[in-house]
Amino acid sequence: MIDLTTIERKNIFAVKGNPVTLLGNPVKVGDIAPEIVASDLTLKDVKLSDFREKIIILSVFPSIDTPVCANQVRAFNKKATELSQDVVILTISKDLPFALGRFCAAEGINNIHTLSDFKFSRFGLEYGFLVKENQLLARGVVVIGKSGIVKYVEITKDITIEPDYDMAIAAVKALL
Repeated sequence: MIDLTTIERKNIFAVKGNPVTLLGNPVKVGDIAPEIVASDLTLKDVKLSDFREKIIILSVFPSIDTPVCANQVRAFNKKATELSQDVVILTISKDLPFALGRFCAAEGINNIHTLSDFKFSRFGLEYGFLVKENQLLARGVVVIGKSGIVKYVEITKDITIEPDYDMAIAAVKALL
């Protein structure tokens, strides 16, 4: 078995202009989406396969306690109201579930599922989003079709840049 922590990629993502190293296997369009296990707000383990038969948007961000990450969660929560019941939005970060829960309660975030990769770093490694230098996740979006095939992948160039929401939603609409 390959140790995913040894797969390193450079010049893909930066933190405020400073390049960092991404760890893990970079997921690509056309790949079968790797199974992940992450924690929900109650610390319950949630699997990607729990959402089988849905189009999945994975909204990935470093930390809910930053303005750009908070904007990303708010934006996808709003977009969820405009999408079909065949679509589920999962946000995922390395934040503790308690911090994510406080944010969601304070902001009225209730249209998306908020998950934490804090326990296993499985998502970060299986999808190639784990930042070696700070063990947080890079910012981006992954869209997975009902068949479990990756249809869209974006990792932003810098931590300060929000993902291209329009491109992500266009990828989803192409699957409906």
